Amino acid sequence: MPSPAKHADLVLLITIFALTMFGLMMVGSASSVLGDLRGDPFFFFKHQLIYGIGFGCVAFLAGLFIPYGKLRAFAVPAILCVIVLLILVFVPGLRLASGGATRWIGVGSFTIQPSEFAKLGIIIYLAALLERKGKDIRDFKKSVVPFLIITSIIAVLIILQPDIGTLFAVAAISLTMVFAAGFRIRHLSFIGLLGLAGFSILISTATYRLNRLFVYLHPELDPQGIGYQINQALLAVGTGGLWGLGFGRSRQKYTYLPEPMGDTVFAVTAEELGFFRVLLVLGAFALIAYRGYSIAGKAPDMFGRLLATGITSWITVQAFVNIASVLAITPLTGIPLPFISYGGTAMVSLLFASGVLLNISRYTSD
Repeated sequence: MPSPAKHADLVLLITIFALTMFGLMMVGSASSVLGDLRGDPFFFFKHQLIYGIGFGCVAFLAGLFIPYGKLRAFAVPAILCVIVLLILVFVPGLRLASGGATRWIGVGSFTIQPSEFAKLGIIIYLAALLERKGKDIRDFKKSVVPFLIITSIIAVLIILQPDIGTLFAVAAISLTMVFAAGFRIRHLSFIGLLGLAGFSILISTATYRLNRLFVYLHPELDPQGIGYQINQALLAVGTGGLWGLGFGRSRQKYTYLPEPMGDTVFAVTAEELGFFRVLLVLGAFALIAYRGYSIAGKAPDMFGRLLATGITSWITVQAFVNIASVLAITPLTGIPLPFISYGGTAMVSLLFASGVLLNISRYTSD
């Protein structure tokens, strides 16, 4: 591929850096009480700094400086690696369970969450697959069927964990990519209806999923039971008001809100910093969406366009779903807030993807 025409998108780079540093700050604040119970109030902060941002920076630089076109060669190995990792989640001796879910692989003190790598793997694989189809992209048998086969395999492995939040994210990312690739509207409609039918079956066949839907519709009916987490999250957001209680002064992090540095870190952020400051966080994600999709539209080839679309959709969709679930706009899901929630695997995979997105921006036309 040709040499890069310019420097990476500086505005996007600064925004990603700012969100990552802000996320580290919020992890430190939100996790201080739980860390203190472990004997070190900075336990989770240090872990995120070393295993999340430390390794993530190496991944980011790799994504930024290795020409993105070289990722084509890794498309098949990447998706095969993802499938193997998702299967290893169920292997005794390696799997780690928490809260009724089996989503982690652990060897000693080292743990990873394969579903986070699944998002990255599916983006790289679909970008290469859809680009290779060329004019056949509008052919059902040659394009839609292969797409459904690979996404179904990934979906089944994620469902078995179970991790419905990640399943929704993967589905949304995949749909935006095939839309950008040029699938026919009737094919997209068929895929969408198939997905809705699948989600309906998943919800109706598991009591805990029905309970989440029930809590979403009526969060006030069982505040000490199934509605506890969402009610505590809403209490944190409401307590923050316009200007917040002040950094480090969250009340909900005192073991009231489960894992406050994880999926519900936005609630602690709103509680401590308030509505007006939280608007800056929302603005940062909106800016990433704008710059990311602009990069996709100006990418020099279909592979770059699809990569940029998938990565931007990953960040945007996941941020929206996380924040919306904390605010009870959508059902509560176990999906992290990009760049902010605690989690080493999520941070490393996301920073690598961000590096790739900035890499593509070096080749775009003005």
